[in-house]
Amino acid sequence: MPRPNPEVPALVWFKSSYSGGNETECVEAAFIANSTVIRDSKQPHGRRLRVHSIAWTGFVDALRSRQLS
Repeated sequence: MPRPNPEVPALVWFKSSYSGGNETECVEAAFIANSTVIRDSKQPHGRRLRVHSIAWTGFVDALRSRQLS
């Protein structure tokens, strides 16, 4: 089992309010310095997507303004 790296803080995940509200489409995100990490909540140890905070803000703004659905 890998040992945690004390220099890397543990990610604090939250469930996106845009996940659809059901248990089949759940997206979770965590914030780290200048980035957002995104994962599928059904596969918490699976692949993750890391995007710059500017890209994440643009994505959320587009969702809020209904430019994306």
